[in-house]
Amino acid sequence: MTLFGILGIALLSLAIILLLRRQNGEQALALGIAAGVLITLQILKSVLPAISELTSLFQSAGIKAEFGAILIKTLGVSFLTQFAADACRDSGESSLAAKVELAGRVEILIFALPLFQQIAAIAASLITSG
Repeated sequence: MTLFGILGIALLSLAIILLLRRQNGEQALALGIAAGVLITLQILKSVLPAISELTSLFQSAGIKAEFGAILIKTLGVSFLTQFAADACRDSGESSLAAKVELAGRVEILIFALPLFQQIAAIAASLITSG
C-alpha cells in the first residue's frame, strides 16, 4: 500500500471516529485503535524490503549480524511503543502513555547493552595497550 492509501485509511477513519465519538466513545476508540493497527501493519509491510537491504549492507560491510538485529529490534520497539502510547493518549490516559514510553526506553537500553559492552571492551583494550 502506498502512502496515499495509508493517508486515505487515516482520513476515512478519522471522519468516522469524529462522527462516532458523539454517540459512542468506546466504538470510536476501538475504531481508532483498529485503524492504527492496520496502518502500522501496512508500514511494517513496506519496511520489510528495507530491513532486508540493511541486513545485506551490514553483511557486505563486515558488521556483525548481531548489531543489525539490535538496530531492527530497536526500531520495532520504537514503533510499537509509540503506537501504544498514542492509543493511551487518545483514550485520555496520558500518565499510562508516559509509563509505556518509559518501558520502551528501558527495553531499548536492554537491547543496546551488547553494544555498550563491545564499546567498553574496545576502550579497555585501547587503555591497556596504550
